[in-house]
Amino acid sequence: MLRELHISNLAVIEDARIELSRGLNAFTGQTGAGKSLVLGAFEILLGLKSTKNMVRPDAKEARVSGLFEVKDPQTLESISQLADQPLEPAEPLLITRKFFPSGRSAISINGLPATATMLKQIGHHLVDIHGQHDHQFLLKPANQLIIVDNFADVTTLRKQFTENYNTLRDLLSRKQQLITSQSLRAQQIDLYEFQANEIDDVDPHVGEFPELQAQHKTLKNASKIHADASNINTALYESDSAIISRLEIMTHLLRNLTELDSDLEPLEEQVRTATITLQEASFELSRYISRLDANPEQATDIESRLNQLNRLIHKYAKSADTLTNDPVQAVIDHRNTLGQQLEELYVQDTDLTHIDKQIADLSNQLIAIADQLTAARSEAAQNLKPLIESQLIDLGMSEAILDIQINTAQPNPDNPLDAFNSTGLDSVDFLIKTNPGQPSRPLRKIASGGELSRIMLALKSILASSDRISVLVFDEIDANIGGRLGSVIGQKLHNLAHNMAPTTSKQNRKTKKYSRKKNQKASAKQNEKNCLPSHSNLACATGGGTLAKQGGDVGDMGDQQVLCITHLPQIAAFADRHLRIEKSISGRGKSRKTSTTVTHLDGKPRVEELAEMISGHVLTPTTLKQAKELLETAQA
Repeated sequence: MLRELHISNLAVIEDARIELSRGLNAFTGQTGAGKSLVLGAFEILLGLKSTKNMVRPDAKEARVSGLFEVKDPQTLESISQLADQPLEPAEPLLITRKFFPSGRSAISINGLPATATMLKQIGHHLVDIHGQHDHQFLLKPANQLIIVDNFADVTTLRKQFTENYNTLRDLLSRKQQLITSQSLRAQQIDLYEFQANEIDDVDPHVGEFPELQAQHKTLKNASKIHADASNINTALYESDSAIISRLEIMTHLLRNLTELDSDLEPLEEQVRTATITLQEASFELSRYISRLDANPEQATDIESRLNQLNRLIHKYAKSADTLTNDPVQAVIDHRNTLGQQLEELYVQDTDLTHIDKQIADLSNQLIAIADQLTAARSEAAQNLKPLIESQLIDLGMSEAILDIQINTAQPNPDNPLDAFNSTGLDSVDFLIKTNPGQPSRPLRKIASGGELSRIMLALKSILASSDRISVLVFDEIDANIGGRLGSVIGQKLHNLAHNMAPTTSKQNRKTKKYSRKKNQKASAKQNEKNCLPSHSNLACATGGGTLAKQGGDVGDMGDQQVLCITHLPQIAAFADRHLRIEKSISGRGKSRKTSTTVTHLDGKPRVEELAEMISGHVLTPTTLKQAKELLETAQA
């Protein structure tokens, strides 16, 4: 359930901290007071609505935070996996979304960063929002199939079918690729084998290309290098005035001088060391010159090898960066790819036979699963029909007759995808007759907005206790419905919030296992604390103003919670918690600003709010009495 919703700087809502209870929570207020903003805050919090242009003017940032209590182990496990963090049943789940005038937003779950995609996926496990136009969901046959499947409890079977169906689709696509490629197979094998043999004949190795280039550069300039190196060696050692000979004479003279003056010993050591260093350099230079003279054919061999490598590089490594990378690596990579492609081509004939067998086996499995789905859906449709009709009687549609038509296609052995879809062989159509003497027609062609709202409420009432989503939000479920049915709808929402199974005089006992009954707990928790846990980062409601104050004890009403935005007093009277949304204007001239506040109503203020809803903002003793009686009757 949602324990608290905190809205800050969202459009005209400056700061509203809304504390909620289990059971039915009703939001009321004048048209334009900001009720849609509360729903918008839910949608923003759950990643279902854009935050663009939603920041209050002159505010640096806006924020929506929700503190959830998740008890269902499966839901908790799913959210833990999506949030990538461990969650404990006793630990509250705090979701915060901040957004800025620039359009940027930041999301956190229990203080850890999260993505918008993650938030949206988690939101699907927490809250089911039914907006003013969401009853249009009923008009699509695909959604009608989802409703039947939820009632039939075939989620696991349907998931298994979908997985196998996707595998079959991939196999058929692979088979078509193999068939198409057969005509090109021989040509491709010839081409790939030629290229592979060409590379194998040269047998390139990583690292040899830059090494050969360096050697080639040296040998290409061998004559100049030989001449210059010989001149240097002559100057060092071989000429009459060789540097080394002169240094040896200097060393001898300095050695004699050190006998006369010991201060010259360091200088003598330096000259002697220089002589030895140049002698070693001359020796290495002589060896280098000898190597240049020893292998005159080396340049020809290196040039031939470079030509071979360059031919491969030009053909198979055109895109390689020769300045920073070894292009031979690209040639070797191409050779490896050729090997893989040839291996695939060699085994394609075997693959085709194997795939045909896989397709046949999988098609048979799909037909078997589809038959199970069809049987379960047909039985569920028969049992769902009287339950919905019984609910519709209470909702003022006593003459309505609903037929749930299951249309099953026949599988085609030659092309399984002709009949299959991702959900089986079935399509569903809800047919309804609202008045005697009229033919039954598809729901999408006959039902009005008010009728669709009531049918949706009937379905929610029947399916709620089997749904793991514990927070249901209805935005003006009473749209297109008069006050005459308000009490009935209020009772339905109250039952829905308390996990009470729908009960009517027409309910067939044989459908008991499909009604997903849960008895309301008889015991109640006393003295529920007004403050949220200290680590929630959401302050305790104190005082008045924009706080929706916690009033009285909130009993343990089961794990279901319904939040309803309504304009009918008959519905608001059934609420376990009544909250009023008000708009006010303060300031003067250009400094005038609009603010929306949310206040918890109890006792006399609640009676007055119901009286205003009855009379249209005119309080009279009569309307106050009517409101009090309405509240007493609903809360009895």
